[in-house]
Amino acid sequence: MPETTAPHSAASRSMTWPFVLAAVLGTAALLATIALWARYGTAVFFETIRAGFAACFG
Repeated sequence: MPETTAPHSAASRSMTWPFVLAAVLGTAALLATIALWARYGTAVFFETIRAGFAACFG
């Protein structure tokens, strides 16, 4: 009789944690973006993004 393994072994569970963490961080970033946009409007939002790019790459 062939050996069967559980569908979610310890190795596959440890591989999902980085994906869960990435999903949580991505969701938090998206919610922060929406909140800033709603609070400050598009002009200030885009000015903040532009200033951030200028600080990093300028």
